Amino acid sequence: MSQEFPWIQSYQEGIPALADYSEYSSLVDIFRKSCEKFSSYPAFTNMGVTINYGELKMYANQFASYLQHVLHVKKGDRVAIMCPNLLQYPVALFGALQAGATIVNVNPLYTPRELEHQLKDSGAETIVILKNFAHTLEKALPKTQIKHIIVTEIGDLFPLPKQLIVNFVIKYVKKMIPAYHLPSPHTFKAVLAKGAMEDYDEVTLDYQDHAFLQYTGGTTGLSKGAILTHENIVANVVQSILWISPLLVEGQEKIITALPLYHIFSLTANCMIFLAYGGENILITNPRDIPGFIKELKKHSFTSITGVNTLFNALLNHPQFKSLDFSHLKLGLAGGMALKGPVADHWQKVTGKVLTQAYGLTETSPAACINPMNAASFNGSVGLPISSTEVVIKDDKGTSLKIGEVGEICIKGPQVMKGYWQKPESTAEVMTKDDFFKTGDIGKLDENGFVYIVDRKKDMILVSGFNVYPNEIEEVVVHHPAILDCAAVGVADEKSGEVVKIFCVKKDSAITEEEVLKHCKKNLTGYKIPKYIEFRDELPKSNVGKVLRRMLKEENN
Repeated sequence: MSQEFPWIQSYQEGIPALADYSEYSSLVDIFRKSCEKFSSYPAFTNMGVTINYGELKMYANQFASYLQHVLHVKKGDRVAIMCPNLLQYPVALFGALQAGATIVNVNPLYTPRELEHQLKDSGAETIVILKNFAHTLEKALPKTQIKHIIVTEIGDLFPLPKQLIVNFVIKYVKKMIPAYHLPSPHTFKAVLAKGAMEDYDEVTLDYQDHAFLQYTGGTTGLSKGAILTHENIVANVVQSILWISPLLVEGQEKIITALPLYHIFSLTANCMIFLAYGGENILITNPRDIPGFIKELKKHSFTSITGVNTLFNALLNHPQFKSLDFSHLKLGLAGGMALKGPVADHWQKVTGKVLTQAYGLTETSPAACINPMNAASFNGSVGLPISSTEVVIKDDKGTSLKIGEVGEICIKGPQVMKGYWQKPESTAEVMTKDDFFKTGDIGKLDENGFVYIVDRKKDMILVSGFNVYPNEIEEVVVHHPAILDCAAVGVADEKSGEVVKIFCVKKDSAITEEEVLKHCKKNLTGYKIPKYIEFRDELPKSNVGKVLRRMLKEENN
């Protein structure tokens, strides 16, 4: 908490200004303590199959044993996991962590070029991959250091005969596994069976050991691996628990995990925090299938759900969503991108609960700010700095700005990464001399210490010398009842340098460009009004649902 805002904690009475995370020596320590304390409690559920904490520990131990005794993985070796939300993910994750490995999370939708870069850059020699994506690895493999490949199928941890049926349907009926050839792959089932023959050797871990090389999205070039230590993630787990603990009860929470666990938001907020609480993660493998997603939600008395604006918007605009039972819901947490006011308001109207906005980045493990749990409604802010976290606004010269002044958001705390993997120059560019991380986000602080995001620095549009922020344009446009989604970018213009172009997804097919323009003129000053309007069936999005403005900008410049 910044010295300038000593009153911040009054908004969350009882929450300490500093987070004491000394109870845990590492992420493995959190894992072991939770598995022992909540042994018979459900840990992860996927496609109707649940493993409890005792089973999770057993499988993870077997996986760790195989890594150590068969593949000879040593402390600090990098193990890549290329898997969507399946039961195998937490098994591989905690198994590899117990073996002392550093996890390299890989987006399964990567192209061979993207996969090759991440594997080469990280130096990973072992990869766990879902068979559906093995053909991508085949193309990337020759230029990487990969020596060991563990291949799994969707149903591998399901009981018989469901395991055989699911794997058969995926391969032969739905034909979701393209042909591939990989040299001497190990099967996930064989790994666990052989790993069960010998106990794994416990590895001593401390705060400075690397837990993850968590790669940034690479939206401005090749992705970089943020070094997240055991201390970074342990601290962020405790910091976040201190903030949300008034809502939670140990061993009684069920969180919907629709965002992929390989993404930092879901990894910490869902997997790690609810593990520490003895909660159940209900894994959604394909959240893009909204009807199927809602059908799954009907089966569970869920208490928490995390997501990004586009996911919540898609759920709210499906007619079946409002028929769900929200009586057990305690926490809806939005992050990853700006939460739009109409979506937040619609969520509260349908569920009766506030959709709480939080803020963080890959480089901050991720949580830096969270809104108070007792807020009555959406306030447009990303919240207050959590315990042991300082947030300041700096100008381009590094000078701290005053309340209300707009500049770059900078963050300091135990959750801030140790740097970018093997990129000291890139690290130096984002770290200030006083150890603040420069986020690249433009924002401001109000008189109560609340943080407001204006936009990404790189997305700012310069119209005749005036700064125009896409978030503001998009917020205005989506307030029109006939617009489902919107993205704003700057396009080149001889007279103004840049002008605003918006891409809109219709909710009502009858809406016209003239109507959208009229709406904008009523709510925006002249230079902010879009010069171009284009309707699209959908907007390009990242793996977690973030709208990719960069792609739209590249298409139009």
